Amino acid sequence: MISHFIKKLLVILLFVPGLIIAQDLDLSLGADVVSRYIWRGTDVNDAVNIQPTISLSVAGFGFGFWGSYSLYTGSTNYEYDQEIDSWISYDYIFKNGINIGVIFTDYYYPGLGIQWGNFNNYNNPDGPGAHTIEAGLSLKLTETIPLKFSGYVNIYNDAGNNTYFQIDYSVSVAKIPIDFFIGAAGGSKANPDYYGTADFNVINIGVKGTKSIKITEDYSLPVFVSFIINPRTEIAYLVFGLTF
Repeated sequence: MISHFIKKLLVILLFVPGLIIAQDLDLSLGADVVSRYIWRGTDVNDAVNIQPTISLSVAGFGFGFWGSYSLYTGSTNYEYDQEIDSWISYDYIFKNGINIGVIFTDYYYPGLGIQWGNFNNYNNPDGPGAHTIEAGLSLKLTETIPLKFSGYVNIYNDAGNNTYFQIDYSVSVAKIPIDFFIGAAGGSKANPDYYGTADFNVINIGVKGTKSIKITEDYSLPVFVSFIINPRTEIAYLVFGLTF
């Protein structure tokens, strides 16, 4: 399955140079600094993290890398203090503003000690590889109905094929963008540790607000605050972040 996926990915990437000639290419570089790393209601690690990103987009296609690096390496969950994700996506926007998106994300954790090129643990096809690949589908409605529905499923290197679903509702309060969200894991008895549940459970409820703080006449620094509750674990988080 994975070799077939890679072949398709390479075919798409081979067409990118031609697309660049015909379309405008958008290159984005940046980084977030967060007070702790929370992902889909899960506390990945409780230290300050630097999360760099680089992405290219053209003609609806996107490709990029995202990482997270903990500034404290003494945690008990040290294997996940480093993360590198790569992704490829396609978004189609209808004339009425509705957006349908497809994304494939590859998750890689250097701290696990598995070499990057190791997809199937080399001589042990049943052993864990270095990568977990996820497929996602999203539907974003119009500005008058600011709802987004998304769903994700692990298609490689997860015996339980864990799933996750989320609904976002975006509004503006006092000129500050606010995003309300609720997410649930489908559950997996074969691999319940992935989202911390063997059955369907809501694991991620929260709100995120973003504001730009004016630093100079020409530069404003975006900051954000997220309040997150995981009903499954009954733990809440308050996360602060900066975007550069």
